[in-house]
Amino acid sequence: MPGPMMGGGRHGRPAGGKRGKNPKKTLGRLLSYIKRDYSGKFFVVLVCIVLGALASVAGSMFLRVLIDDYISPLLLESSPVFSGLLRALVMMGFVYLVGVISTFLYNRLMVSISQGVLKTVRDQMFSHMQSLPIRYFDTNTHGDVMSHYTNDTDTLQQMLSQSVPQMFSSAITIVAVLVAMLFTNVWLTLFVLLGVFVMLRVTAKIGGNSAKYFLEQQKSIGKVNGYIEEMIGGQKVVKVFCREDKCKEQFDGLNEELRINATRANTFANILMPIMMNIGNLLYVLVAVVGGTLALTGVSGGITLGVIASFLQLTKTFTQPVSQISQQVNSIVMALAGAERIFELMDEPSEVDDGYVTLVNAKYDAQGKLVETEEKTNIWAWKHPHEDGTLTYEQVRGDVRFFDVDFGYTPEKIVLHNVTLYAEPGQKVAFVGATGAGKTTITNLINRFYDLADGKIRYDGININKIKKSDLRRSLGIVLQDTNLFTGTIRDNIRYGSLHATDEEIKAAAQLAGADDFIERLPDGYDTEIDGDGGSLSQGQRQLLSIARAAVADPPVMILDEATSSIDTRTEAIVQRGMDGLMCGRTVFVIAHRLSTVQNADVIMVLELGRIIERGNHEQLIAEHGKYYQLYTGAFELE
Repeated sequence: MPGPMMGGGRHGRPAGGKRGKNPKKTLGRLLSYIKRDYSGKFFVVLVCIVLGALASVAGSMFLRVLIDDYISPLLLESSPVFSGLLRALVMMGFVYLVGVISTFLYNRLMVSISQGVLKTVRDQMFSHMQSLPIRYFDTNTHGDVMSHYTNDTDTLQQMLSQSVPQMFSSAITIVAVLVAMLFTNVWLTLFVLLGVFVMLRVTAKIGGNSAKYFLEQQKSIGKVNGYIEEMIGGQKVVKVFCREDKCKEQFDGLNEELRINATRANTFANILMPIMMNIGNLLYVLVAVVGGTLALTGVSGGITLGVIASFLQLTKTFTQPVSQISQQVNSIVMALAGAERIFELMDEPSEVDDGYVTLVNAKYDAQGKLVETEEKTNIWAWKHPHEDGTLTYEQVRGDVRFFDVDFGYTPEKIVLHNVTLYAEPGQKVAFVGATGAGKTTITNLINRFYDLADGKIRYDGININKIKKSDLRRSLGIVLQDTNLFTGTIRDNIRYGSLHATDEEIKAAAQLAGADDFIERLPDGYDTEIDGDGGSLSQGQRQLLSIARAAVADPPVMILDEATSSIDTRTEAIVQRGMDGLMCGRTVFVIAHRLSTVQNADVIMVLELGRIIERGNHEQLIAEHGKYYQLYTGAFELE
């Protein structure tokens, strides 16, 4: 129930949280996307960054030339000629223009590169998510998974479009300025390096604390999103049981945790830049004092006014990228925290599928031999490759058998014990029992949503582990108690069961399920748009569409998990007639609490605590006066 109890449990464990963190490896993995898909563009970016950095250094160096070679001599002339100064200024203007164009170009290219990388990351993440086992989604909240696509990718976009080029630009500028400073004056350069060393120590100390809390902040955002997603989905239940205050209390707790982590992270992030700027300003003043002292005392020899002015500008140009790097550290740390969470999802083990038997369309040739065909024949066959290279085809009959099956969602807690059963082709097998007895678990095993702890399941005599999972599931039509519809038309939602279904087949499936009547009364009939999981439809109508979706797939085996539980008695009678037609000639597994819906089953299995305690048809079980008799007579009295 999506009530107050959902605030704890699953939220605390981000996917893959037990793995060790390696920021260098994460950053290298991110940059590999650029290297693989955008190496040419990134090379142009690097060239532009170098040109921009050199233009900036050239401007600082020009100050010395401007003052010592042009301005100072002109001040001593009675009739100064400014043509040389004008040529120098024009040349410098051209250098600055190159720098401006380079800066614009590399920023523009990085936007294109970053968005391309993010698209690739999102594509890969979504593609990999489709390969994950059901177990992953059982142990991770939907909101936390959604946070990977929103908050985590947003931090990556910030880093790739701004932080990465800024870091490269700053690094190249630092190298270029350092060379220029050494060329200008060694003693002043050593003094500046001493100040920069202090700045780096401060960055390392504050940045390290910031990194820790930014990672915690990303985890807290995932928890908050997960809780909000659950509360939206369970809003009716929350209101029915008047749990609004309790939910607010639990949300306040999660939100407070986010506030604390975000405050700690941003406190360190926000104080870093002002500290760095003030250290840079202090260093600027000290360089001016030291430079003036050296000039007056003549200790360093040959320090002119132009040298001091140029060196002051170089000092600012040197400390500025150091400050920028320290500022970008926070963005990079937060992005790496998001990237780690993204890569943890992408590194989650995919659903293992060792199957090699596939499902194909087949027909009988003139000699009566079963052969594969591309055309739709309504005959399905198992295509079985053998070690000697030969292929055999066996028509799908729908014979499903369990042999001594044990299963537990966790190894220490077994929920099915020694289950042995069989469903012959065309049989209707029903499972009844209390909630938690293991009915749905059995159908989950037929689909291989989970793998067995012990025992075997054979489908037409083939161990289901040998059947490719996608083909196994294509052979099974499923109608669940909880309906899931998708944004699109009614026609699209029914066609979801078979993407190649024609409009006529869709209408026939809807008629078979009893859905055609209400669909035709909708404003646009089969072209009526629905969204929000079909919120504009009643629960019964959504279930009818779910049944029609299974019918259009035309599978040899059907699994009906409380398929009519949300349909009223009158509608159930309509649907039951359609279901009888749908079940005709197919093996059917039915889970139902309404025992009236399973009376005509060929075999009824009564489960209790993961064991089959009774089996037989309705008359046999009534005659035994056992558990089924108690359930049936109790239900009858209630009706």
